[in-house]
Amino acid sequence: MKRTLIVGKDSLDVELIHLDGTTTLVWEGESHSVDIQEMESGCYSILMDGRSVEVRLDAARSADPETHAYRAMLYDGAYEFGLVDPRRALLGASGAGGASGGILASPMPGKVVKLLVAQGEAVQEGQTLVVMEAMKMQNELKSKLTGTVATIHVQEGATVETGSPLITVVAPEA
Repeated sequence: MKRTLIVGKDSLDVELIHLDGTTTLVWEGESHSVDIQEMESGCYSILMDGRSVEVRLDAARSADPETHAYRAMLYDGAYEFGLVDPRRALLGASGAGGASGGILASPMPGKVVKLLVAQGEAVQEGQTLVVMEAMKMQNELKSKLTGTVATIHVQEGATVETGSPLITVVAPEA
């Protein structure tokens, strides 16, 4: 899935493609074969173009809610960057997910383990809507507003990417 990588004021299009057991990173139009292994929670070994590097990733703060911000610590220092799903940015620009409703999107790649609501069901802010599994951990995803489940975009057992829409909740008309 394509993402926009933001480093400082620069934006680059990147894509990780998983196909037939191999992973390819497309960076500025060039393809690179990569092998990424999680050594321990948040620590990755990355082999690309014959070079190996160990990276520790931690979440960072971002002023933009559409940006997933990270801090990468490498042997030569720390770097902060953000990743934006271009589709989410377009949804935000078109006004989707505004005051009248919200899309609960996957915060990371993973598997939908359990849907806890049905279409048309009333939900409260903070209520758990979906249980997802990512990196062998289960995560409860909660509603950000009180309203009604308008659309369920996934099924139990589905594998989703970061930013994939899971459930749309519509706030009551004021």
